[in-house]
Amino acid sequence: MDARLQRLLGGEALAPLRQRLRRHFERHDDGHAGAVLQLAQLDAAEHAALAQLMGRPSRPARSARVDVAAIDAALQAAGIAASLRAALEQLDGPITSRSAQQTAHAAAWATVTGAPGLHPMLRDWLQASQATALLKRLARQDTASATALLAQADAVLQRLPVRGMPRAQLAATVLGNAHALDAGRPVASLVLAVWRQAGPADEADDEADPERSRDTWARAGVLVNELARPALVLNLPGFGTPGEPAYLSLRQLVRNPPRWNVASLAVSVCENPNLLAIAADQLGAGCAPLVCTDGMPAAAQRTLLGQLVQAGARLQVHADFDWPGLRIANHVLRSWPAQAWRMGADDYLAAARTAPHAGRDLPDAGAVATWDAALAPAMQSCGLAIAEEALAERLLQDLRCG
Repeated sequence: MDARLQRLLGGEALAPLRQRLRRHFERHDDGHAGAVLQLAQLDAAEHAALAQLMGRPSRPARSARVDVAAIDAALQAAGIAASLRAALEQLDGPITSRSAQQTAHAAAWATVTGAPGLHPMLRDWLQASQATALLKRLARQDTASATALLAQADAVLQRLPVRGMPRAQLAATVLGNAHALDAGRPVASLVLAVWRQAGPADEADDEADPERSRDTWARAGVLVNELARPALVLNLPGFGTPGEPAYLSLRQLVRNPPRWNVASLAVSVCENPNLLAIAADQLGAGCAPLVCTDGMPAAAQRTLLGQLVQAGARLQVHADFDWPGLRIANHVLRSWPAQAWRMGADDYLAAARTAPHAGRDLPDAGAVATWDAALAPAMQSCGLAIAEEALAERLLQDLRCG
């Protein structure tokens, strides 16, 4: 390097100025860099260096008009460097144009996401606009890490669906690490995203919901906390003792799905275990088939309802007359072919006339009833939350067989 160049533009004090000049060349290809720059907020040393480069007298100023072509010519004439760009590269290393970097970056990611031989579900998922964004985030923008993650996700997908395999066993068998598919792990996030795309339309509403993830794994035959929140049922044909409530775990439903004999049969769905207990006490074996969601359906309940619908059952759903109850009913109606059961505005108003309430107990924050546009306004107007148990007499009339 010419010592004169070091004196003209080198040193720590002029590093910020060099960076500003380098950014100009990064934004332009070699053939389009001969511009005139207007630089502001210069300190005295930076202004003096630019003046010397352009052969002008130095004077106190905070800005300067920089003619790149004139500097190129001056550096060449003095035998210091071939151009300003060449001088900057001698001082601080090569300058790469941003457009070239972007092109290379896009090409590298296209190679990653277009790798041949990927599982069809993974390949389809990668066509979605949000897929590459998720992959880049999980791989921390590193293409090598992304390639490794896709290979691991592909290996897992090649094994799915399974029949009642614990998630830890799947992870250990395929990836050599029993925790590789735990919640929040990158490979697990990819596999779940792929299966969600192929699942029900509302499955991705809350991807961080552990119950929703359990449900997605369950659709692939993978068990996660398979004994948690079992489904409570009464008088489902072919299961349990007639007249006695029974539980079905996710483990049972996935590993050994019952052969449901429910074609064209009405199966009622309620929110509260107490209502099912009342039905068992008062109707016993004479109660029509009843399934309890116990709040918002978890993986076991969703798996059971899906199996019943596939077997030909006709679902009808009831829940509390409060905002969570409306959300539960909305979820069931959105997820499976089902009808609302005594959940209209008229049903609510009839119940409100006789409900024992000391005052308004329904908060203002509401929900919409997708099956009856008049229901939510009626509830908002009355301001009364009515529990399902308070409606047991009416509901048991419908559940009585014969």
